[in-house]
Amino acid sequence: MRNRTGCRRTRRGALIAGLLLTAVEAAILAHRRGRVIGLDTVVRCRDGHLFTTIWIPGISVKAFRLFWWRVQMCPVGRHWSLVTPAVVADLTPVQAAQAAAIHDVRIP
Repeated sequence: MRNRTGCRRTRRGALIAGLLLTAVEAAILAHRRGRVIGLDTVVRCRDGHLFTTIWIPGISVKAFRLFWWRVQMCPVGRHWSLVTPAVVADLTPVQAAQAAAIHDVRIP
């Protein structure tokens, strides 16, 4: 709700703008480090399995957040694990093809 001075809406708008700016900044930094962030992001679980998932900085749709880590179901090994985006340039063509062939669940 809005009070007499309209401060509450201004604070809410500033908070939303700050969160969006942080998400964009995280995506730019990840891209500079060789990670492709978006709808078909190649990720690696702790056991080394590669698969694709939706990865949006600051938003977890299908994962549990532990600060900056994500715990997600690995569709390759059928286990829960910490996942991180893989550096696409470091993958062999075979690894990239295997990761592209295995998608996690599209909707939560």
